[in-house]
Amino acid sequence: MRPAALFWKAGFGRYLDMYLLRITVCTLGIIAGLGCAMAASDAAAPVSDEPTREDCHAAVAEARALAAALPADHLSRYFAERHLHQALVEAGNGEFDECIDMAARASDELRERRHELRAGEKLKVLGPHE
Repeated sequence: MRPAALFWKAGFGRYLDMYLLRITVCTLGIIAGLGCAMAASDAAAPVSDEPTREDCHAAVAEARALAAALPADHLSRYFAERHLHQALVEAGNGEFDECIDMAARASDELRERRHELRAGEKLKVLGPHE
């Protein structure tokens, strides 16, 4: 027998087989990982649940339409317009969730009409100088 064949029979072949098996498994793992990463990057980005400026302006417009149905001196309209003003302030600050919340408060105020003036009463709003 040749000396190389004796060396192979002595156990080196088992180590070489294990080494090749490890390289094969690692290579397949890397290829599978790259494939998953590429598939994940092609997936659509998740849709954000955060409200946008357009959502805010739509909510304010809806509440303004409800407010326009009430007389200008109606107390609920007055409070609703204050809420709408605050909603626009929040939108200007980039707080669109607060904007939608304030527009919802205005809509609730207009739908429920929590504030009513008694017969003969008038709404008198003081100016900043008074």
